Amino acid sequence: MSKQHIVITQLFNAPVEIIFNLLTDHESFGRVINTKIRRVVDSKGENKNGLGSVRRADIFPLPGFEETVITFDPNHLMEYMITKGSPIKNHKGQMEFFSDNGKTRLKYIVDFEPKLPFLFLGTVLKKAIEKPLREGLLRIALKYDTKV
Repeated sequence: MSKQHIVITQLFNAPVEIIFNLLTDHESFGRVINTKIRRVVDSKGENKNGLGSVRRADIFPLPGFEETVITFDPNHLMEYMITKGSPIKNHKGQMEFFSDNGKTRLKYIVDFEPKLPFLFLGTVLKKAIEKPLREGLLRIALKYDTKV
């Protein structure tokens, strides 16, 4: 199996609180990446999208899968992993947020392995995951860019 690694960095001309809340809210994150995502389990903590919350993603033509938030540090870090379904295994997503003079820098890392042993499958899945993430994050960055 080929382990896949995605790293995306994006700068937003908006405070970290705004970008953190936008990207860690399950439903709004789905709109960012143009995918149907809904929260199926609320966190028991203060933020319903926080630690222990579960979101379901339905990405045609793939079967739906669930991701569980495993780390939630407001305005700094959210980590999640796939806990049900999906053609990938050993998946972990990490969004790390940095505040810089009223702007936000995001470092988004996704690691996974395909479940099936086809050599090309990892590359295909990587492109399928990375493209909507990059495009969605850029769209949000442009929305908050006051120069546009």
